[in-house]
Parts: sequence; C-alpha cells; structure tokens
Amino acid sequence: MNKQELIASVADTAGLSKGDASKAVEAVFDVIGGALKKGDEVRLVGFGTFSVSKRKASTGRNPRTGEPMTIKASSQPKFKAGKGLKDSVN
Repeated sequence: MNKQELIASVADTAGLSKGDASKAVEAVFDVIGGALKKGDEVRLVGFGTFSVSKRKASTGRNPRTGEPMTIKASSQPKFKAGKGLKDSVN
C-alpha cells in the first residue's frame, strides 16, 4: 500500500473526503516526524512505538578503493511494533 492508497482507505473507513483524509494523514506524519526530530518518543498503544536511535561515529572502508573512511554519527528513526499490531498480523 502506498501513501495515496492509504489516504483513499482512510477516507472510505472514516467517511471523509479524500482531501480531508489527505490532510489528516499528512498531519499525523508531520506530528510524528516533529516529535522524533525533538528527540521525543511516540507511543501508540496497541500499534507501536516510534523512537530515535543514535549511531556512533565509526570507521569503515570504501568498497571501491579499500581505503579507510570515517562514517559520521547520526540519528535513525526506529519503529517497534506493539502487541496489538503483531497479533493482528499473525
């Protein structure tokens, strides 16, 4: 399912127009992204938890030349599925 299919499904399920459903989906994505950017965690009970994982700087090798290179520290978004979501899939 892509974003447009998600919007159409939300519109059908909630009885909204596609425009309103699009605004709602975009708002949810913006709020989750903003919270993660601040370093907060977003917990949706029964669905899952969005969080930020910190990666330390490390040394790697350039696959083409084989010479060592530094990989910068970074923050990575992470999602852990909740029990309700896991149960609905299995």
